[in-house]
Amino acid sequence: MKALQRPRRARPSLLALALAAGLGLNQGAQAQAPAAAAAAAPAPAPANSALDAMLFYQLLLGELNVAGGDPGAGFSLILDAARRQKDPDLFKRAVNIALQGRSGESALAAARAWAQAIPGSNEADRYLLQILLALDRSAETATVLRSVLQSTPAEGRNEAINAIPQTYARASDKAQALAAVREALTPFLTQPAYGASAWTTIGRMERAQGRNAAAVDAARRGHAIEPASPYPALLALELLEDGQAEVEPVIRQQIDASRNATPRDFGVAVAYARVLLDLQRLRDARVQLERLTTRAPEQAEPWLLLGTLQVQDRAYDAATLSLQTFIGLVGASTDERTQRGLTQAYLLMAEIAEKREDFVAANAWIDRIDNPEDIMAAQLRRASVMARQGRMTEARQMLRALPERRPADARLKLIGEAQLLREFKDYKGSYEVYGEAFKRFPQEPELLYDQALMAERAGLNDEMERLLRQLIAVKPDHHHAYNALGYALADRNERLPEARQLIEKAVSLAPDDAYIQDSLGWVEFRLGNTERALGILRNAYTKRPDAEIAAHLGEVLWARGQREEALKVWREGLLLARDNETLQNTLRRLNVQP
Repeated sequence: MKALQRPRRARPSLLALALAAGLGLNQGAQAQAPAAAAAAAPAPAPANSALDAMLFYQLLLGELNVAGGDPGAGFSLILDAARRQKDPDLFKRAVNIALQGRSGESALAAARAWAQAIPGSNEADRYLLQILLALDRSAETATVLRSVLQSTPAEGRNEAINAIPQTYARASDKAQALAAVREALTPFLTQPAYGASAWTTIGRMERAQGRNAAAVDAARRGHAIEPASPYPALLALELLEDGQAEVEPVIRQQIDASRNATPRDFGVAVAYARVLLDLQRLRDARVQLERLTTRAPEQAEPWLLLGTLQVQDRAYDAATLSLQTFIGLVGASTDERTQRGLTQAYLLMAEIAEKREDFVAANAWIDRIDNPEDIMAAQLRRASVMARQGRMTEARQMLRALPERRPADARLKLIGEAQLLREFKDYKGSYEVYGEAFKRFPQEPELLYDQALMAERAGLNDEMERLLRQLIAVKPDHHHAYNALGYALADRNERLPEARQLIEKAVSLAPDDAYIQDSLGWVEFRLGNTERALGILRNAYTKRPDAEIAAHLGEVLWARGQREEALKVWREGLLLARDNETLQNTLRRLNVQP
């Protein structure tokens, strides 16, 4: 939670006065002349100070005990003084002595005494809350958490509520922590000013326990209290990424409700566009980004995201306009995030020039990248430009010769070379480079997965299976490996019962993955279970509209005689990714022109 500044006190704390006085006495005793003693003596305590001789002696004795190796005695003396004087600084010192002595129970006792002596003290309650959590006693925190929130100024209360999941992140009993938080937040759940953030906090803690249905319900409840609040919508975005498509209306309705917001309040809309891109829902992302760039043309990031999407769509003229708009808006900003965005824009502009075979312009854009952190990405793009000119051997040599400034650079160079070969359809060469990478970095099993995919592309089916089984042996929970092997067998119409078993294992490991659902639907179709296949593929396509899933769903519909619906799905797939190999191969095999 955000720490609040303590109000400035009208007088020095008793502890500070005691320490200052003690230091003065020590210095005075060592002085060699009256003048020196006078110079070392402390200034007189203010007239309103409660520091009398007995209290001064008690505090000094307490500190001497701590310094002398008896923190228990020092703690007792300081805490007794704190109770009698009700001084926050003395209570804080007692707590810190206990913590330094690694006595959690003593620190807890001091914090409790502080909260009881000064009811409603936000600082005392915060200390008590943090100590309880450090002792992993989250079940005892409901009352104190509620007190903290009630004493937090209204303008900072939503921020404090939103920080609760992070505050409780280390609680070992997540259900117990959630119960305490829910109890503490009960008064706020129906308040228009705080209900949205309170329900969002509960939803985040539900999600952390894998209870996504409860988290969806919390997001809806918070949104109903304040439709324009970004908090439930941001939770809904996290759930959408988890595959909970039913929560998406919360996001869209929040964007509509905040239509009149200032441009800087479009954070949910921008985040929604990013999530849609990650989910490969490119058409929906394009709609959101076009709306954003129309409503808030002065906002830079939507232009970059739109330009990225337009490059994928090969709409190079539109992409050039979007990217140049982004570059113009960010100007000479030195912000790290902006600098990374500029690098991305320069690389995309270089890619556009490369695809247009304007290699001079492509290299000129690459030359604008001077951030040391991005030099590797720049050189990978330069290698692509060289390969496009028929200089693949030279491009590979350049990559191999790049200096390795960081330990990860050697791996990045090999992966970049393998991806370059893959882009230019040299699948055998890519397979070999991935193999070299795994030999050098055997602790990274993901390289086996990439090598296996390239083995399949190169027609090395036995080698693909060997690599995937090796990966499964090393990492038994690698759901992509089970899925890739099962799908490959199903696609070749081989060992279908085994293929289904492999894919069902992948489903058990990642039940919400739409691509694995697509594989399951496809193997069911190969097994002749058309009705079951159709249901699975419809669900997968609804969850994640994707060209490859569209290819499979369309073929099942076509086989069932539902030709118009099949054509509709295939057309949608072509809009999503016209060059998708699975979709194009399906249309050629079935001799269909959608």
